[in-house]
Formats: sequence, C-alpha cells, structure tokens
Amino acid sequence: MSAESHSEGATAAVMAAPQVRRFDYDVTNTVNVSCIDDVRDATREILYRAWPRASFDELWLAFHDFELLFNGRMPGFEGCDTVYHDIQHTLDMTLATARLIAGYESTAVETERLGPDRVVLGIVCALFHDSGYIRESADREHNNGAELTNCHITRGGSFLYNYLPRIGLGNCAARAAEILHFTGYEKPLEQIVLDDPLDSMLGHLLGTGDLIAQMADRCYLEKCRDRLYLEFVLADIAIEAGDSGARRVRYQSGIDLLLQTPDFYRNVVKKRLDQDFNRAYRYVEALYDGNNPYLAFIERNIAYLEHIIETGEWPALRRSPPCFTVIDDPVLAANVLVNQKLAELRKTPAVLATA
Repeated sequence: MSAESHSEGATAAVMAAPQVRRFDYDVTNTVNVSCIDDVRDATREILYRAWPRASFDELWLAFHDFELLFNGRMPGFEGCDTVYHDIQHTLDMTLATARLIAGYESTAVETERLGPDRVVLGIVCALFHDSGYIRESADREHNNGAELTNCHITRGGSFLYNYLPRIGLGNCAARAAEILHFTGYEKPLEQIVLDDPLDSMLGHLLGTGDLIAQMADRCYLEKCRDRLYLEFVLADIAIEAGDSGARRVRYQSGIDLLLQTPDFYRNVVKKRLDQDFNRAYRYVEALYDGNNPYLAFIERNIAYLEHIIETGEWPALRRSPPCFTVIDDPVLAANVLVNQKLAELRKTPAVLATA
C-alpha cells in the first residue's frame, strides 16, 4: 500500500472517530492504548503497510515478553507499579513511535531510510524504554519503581543488553542501550555515542514519540497532578537534597507542578522537540494529510491548563482515568508511600528552600 493510500485511510479513521476522546485511547481515538493486543495489531498494520514483505517475528515476540515483564510474570521481576509511567504510557508511546518511523520512512530518500531491521530495533526500544522502572524481585531497598527514576534509563539499557540476545537481536544490544538515552536526561544528548547517523535518527524518533504521546494524553493534566507528582516525591525530584543538607522544594504539590508545566513545555520540551530532535514530530504528518494530531492535542492541553491557572477553576480537572499496573489500587499505594516519605523528611532537621 502506498503512503498516499495509508494517509487517506488514517485520516478517514480519525474523521470517523467519536467526538469525545476516550480515556484509554490514543490521540486519534481509534486504538485502545491500554490493551497490548490492540497496540500490537495497530503496530503490525502500520509496519506491514510500509514494509509488506518484511519479517517482524522478533517484534511480536517482544510484545509477548513486554506483557510478561510489565504484568509481573517474567521471572526475576516485580512488574510495573509506577502510576504515571504505567503500561498505558508505554503502549501509547510505542504506537506514536511506530507512526513516526513509518512517516519518516515514507518521506526519506533511499539512502537515508531506516530499513526493517532498524525499525524492529526502534519498536523494541520503545516497548522497553521504561523497563528500568521495573524492580527486580530480589530488590529489598526500593518500594516502588519511581524511586529508580534517576537511573531508569541506564537500568533499561542494561535490561535490553541482556534481553535482546534472547530474541535474536544480540548484535543490536549495545546500540539499543545507547539509543535509549534519547528518552531521558541521564546523559546529555551530545554525549550519546552512535556510529551510524541513522541510529541517531532512530533515537530522535524514539525521544519524540515519548514526549508527544504523554503530553497528548487526554488526561495528561490530571495525571501530572495526581500521579507524576507522586513519582517526583518518591524519586527525590520534588524535594531535592543538597550537599549542605539543605532541601530545595521544586514542587510543593501536584497543583504546583501544573503551575510550572506551561513554562516547562515552552522552554524545555519545545527546545528538545524543535532543536535537539530537529522537529522529528513532523514525520507523523505524512500519515495524516499534513496534520499533526499529537501537537494539536498538546497545544489544546496546555491552552486549557493556562485557562485553569488564569481562572482558578481547578475543580474542572476532575477526571480520574484507570491506572494500568500490577497493583490493585496503585495510586492509593503510591500516596501511602509518599505520605510516609514526607513524614520521615519532617523528622529530619533541614533547611527548606523553595525553588
């Protein structure tokens, strides 16, 4: 199928979608991104349209193993318990990355195309880009994966390094561990070492997919307030400990996090998307007749947040979407851990400084 017919079909699907976007559906309201099978099938359709004669057997095995790991059924691992970086986030991001890759490939000249093998690597990296949040069963030090935030990219790279040989991609393991750093801030982008510029392009698409999928989530604002803030407390990001023993409060609450989000988007995220990743988000437009549903919904989210900030209508943010982890009530469990952590901090004398 040509890129043109793919574009027409995708656009028609979006136009036929219901006006009200469902909580657990992607930005086009056509794929249930809380369902592993649905995202796998949507990814298969995207890839086979672009590469009808290619084999993606390793990728379907990776989807199976993703389900085992994140649902706590892979030996040696506890499963996903992070409330913001949950299973839905990874599936949403993986779908966005597949679309970006297909859009890029349909517009690139032959010498700059990724090819099916590199595409498989990119989708596998997307599936396991947050594997570093998954605690090992032998871990007695951490109570929630969010406590691993500051090292989760490195941990995810280690997981891929050991996992990829099991699905016949051992020759890609070192590259995958490096490419994963495009989705985080543990390593400055200029320090990511890759020999082939096409691997760097893959990293740009991967990092872009991670950012645009989460910020275009229909419940992004509520998830920041009610879930990301909890992860930031557990990760010592909301309240940072300085070398002198003083503590710097970056986010006093979930609402304080939202108050800072418009500036974060315009000064940090947009720089990363526009400059560092060279506007890689534009490649999805090849699938949607020049439109970009992700950017449109991100701007909608930020505009609505700015309206809330201006008017003080915080009760308008009342949605409470499902959270997809291995825990029965993950948000409650995370709140318990956060309250315990804050109580411990109050017992320890320290100078508090608000950022």
